Amino acid sequence: MDNIYLLMIIALAALAIADLVVGVSNDAVNFLNSAIGSKAISFRTIMIVSSLGIAFGAIFSSGMMEVARKGIFNPGEFYFDEIMFIFMAVMITDILLLDFFNTLGMPTSTTVSIVFELLGAAVAMALIKIGSDGGSFGEVLKYINTTKATEIISGILLSVIISFSIGAIVQWISRLLLSYDFQKKAKWVGAVFGGIALTAITYFIFMKGIGGTPFASQSYDIIGGMKISEFLESQVYVIIAISVIFWSLMAFVLTSLARVNIYKLTIGVGTFALALAFAGNDLVNFIGVPIAAYQSFEAWTASGLPASEFSMNVLATKVPTPTLFLFISGMVMVATLWLSKKARHVAATEINLAREGEAKERFEATFLSRGLVQFSMMVATYTRTVIPESVRQKLDKRFEKPVVKLPKGKVHELPAFDMVRAAVNLMVAGILISVATSYKLPLSTTYVTFMVAMGTSLADRAWGSESAVYRVAGVLSVIGGWFMTALIAFVASGVILTIISFGKGTAIGILLFIAVLILARNYISHQKKSQELKAEDSLRRAESSSLHGVITESAHNISNVLKRSHKIYSNSMNGLSKQDLVLLEKNKKQSAKLSAEIDDLRNSIFYFIKNLDESSVGASNFYINILGYLQDMAQSLEYIGKVSHKHIHNKHKKLKYNQVKELKEIDEKLEEMLSQSKDIFDQAAFDKIGKIVDRHPELLEMVSQKIDKQVDRTRSEESSPKNTTLYFSLLLETRDFITATINLLEEYRIAHQGPDNRLPGEKPPIS
Repeated sequence: MDNIYLLMIIALAALAIADLVVGVSNDAVNFLNSAIGSKAISFRTIMIVSSLGIAFGAIFSSGMMEVARKGIFNPGEFYFDEIMFIFMAVMITDILLLDFFNTLGMPTSTTVSIVFELLGAAVAMALIKIGSDGGSFGEVLKYINTTKATEIISGILLSVIISFSIGAIVQWISRLLLSYDFQKKAKWVGAVFGGIALTAITYFIFMKGIGGTPFASQSYDIIGGMKISEFLESQVYVIIAISVIFWSLMAFVLTSLARVNIYKLTIGVGTFALALAFAGNDLVNFIGVPIAAYQSFEAWTASGLPASEFSMNVLATKVPTPTLFLFISGMVMVATLWLSKKARHVAATEINLAREGEAKERFEATFLSRGLVQFSMMVATYTRTVIPESVRQKLDKRFEKPVVKLPKGKVHELPAFDMVRAAVNLMVAGILISVATSYKLPLSTTYVTFMVAMGTSLADRAWGSESAVYRVAGVLSVIGGWFMTALIAFVASGVILTIISFGKGTAIGILLFIAVLILARNYISHQKKSQELKAEDSLRRAESSSLHGVITESAHNISNVLKRSHKIYSNSMNGLSKQDLVLLEKNKKQSAKLSAEIDDLRNSIFYFIKNLDESSVGASNFYINILGYLQDMAQSLEYIGKVSHKHIHNKHKKLKYNQVKELKEIDEKLEEMLSQSKDIFDQAAFDKIGKIVDRHPELLEMVSQKIDKQVDRTRSEESSPKNTTLYFSLLLETRDFITATINLLEEYRIAHQGPDNRLPGEKPPIS
């Protein structure tokens, strides 16, 4: 039986490495987003600076490991075997929970997850002990550090509200003083801003990055024999005043003599600071539990007592963490930062929510987001009536965004936001976390950095009428996910602890196996989604500014739509004939995906037209018509996919043999037309389009004949209303699909070869 604890230590070590990977994937958003979103420095430089911050922070993080040992529960109330079960339940829950949120691309708090997992497992174990001893439910309080749990919950609320509010206020003031033309301001203006920002960030490095390390407890004669932590807390105002003066002068010298961009320097230092704090303080969330388990195992082994009799009072004492463990952890974190695609997926969520102007909105508008936006608009309208017109105009002038002309003929992606907002994000996050540290308030770094970014976005007027409801819905979804993290972590950890407590080694083995399967499945699923985004048949937005360029670029999209259309239509017919619900379900998703991609192309029409040359405005008519026909095709396919799936899913009667045979005949003819058309667009042989267009009446006539036959069958022999409705729906939508396809081909033929008394873009007369 003793060997099981050694195996558990090995399993916890493996879980620690895996937890580091998924943890960095989640928390990289805290320190990467400001630098990545502003494009102030190169991505390679961002990664190098972040890696250095993580490496230093990991080595200095020993002092924070006490949280996992005695911060949530009272270790003296548990025996060694019970503590090991608690730690195992916590780690299994943690890795699955974080990986789940990473897969969704949603940032969550590793601090809150580990705290509520420890709390849930400890409560479950306490209840099991109380139940076996015949005690009362109220005794559970002696096992739990209730004060800490209360602080964490209050910290969630505080970090959400305060971070958002202060971020918005500071950004509004900064923009009011600097405007969007901050690069043209006098050098002293940038120097003062840089001095204040760098003061906040460097003080943050000392308070949060070093304050929790073993060095904080060292005493030095140069500071009157005080400990570093005591000195930092007692001399706050003096340190801040000296730092502002020093950094402002330093910033002025650097900008004047060395031509250094103070905003870039601020962003670089801020990125290092948050990475340092992340590793120095959040590392406990990933390896604190396994290290506590290892130290418990050492103490138990040395005691010689049975596992069920060795009290864990040893965890209440302070034990330093081996530097080797910290170094290895730091290296794993750095490697993950460079290699993890999920980290960038999570970062993209916050950047898109904070982005200035156009972005592909991930979240759908909700009743609550619409209500909040409507209320905000009412408040803004009332405020504008109170503020004098002259003052209002001056304020609007400060927030007036510069017009950036994009180069013709190539894709140019603007930064998500400018360097002022990036610097404010880092500065405010640093200040808030520093203040919270000095007052011993348990604020989550994830909550602070995310909500500051959202507050600065709102104040910077990044959420306009085109995007506000979607951005607010996204913020609400992320916040809702945070609160769900606490609940899920508490319940799941308690359930897993209960299973382990009764199932012992067998239960642990099964749970670990299930965890590996889930992680592997999520990894494969994420890889598959990533490959789909890069797939050859994904649709591309037109970037050309001439008719000829649009014709050439759009050919790729047309070929892909034709290829996918044939597959979707054929799968619908095959699924109906075989009553294959799985195939029809998958096919319905594919048709919806195609429709969504075409909708995205239509949503970019505004930017396409703005990029056109004056001499090529006619290309807009062509492009708009092409997208209209593609949408018609996609809508027909989506409808066919939906009704086919619904018919089989609802267990209606199978189509008759003659109906299936007729649909197969249409499918074969349609396949021939779509396949030939695809070859034309692949080879850019647009002069051959006429041959296909000339044969379209034959295909439409075939569909009409099938409709007439079904009318006769309905009058004489058909007995199923559902079958009749389905069959007519399929034929009518097939006819609409063929018509839209022919119109698309005819549009291309006219644009390429020239009109027969028609202008490029004019619709051909096909009914």
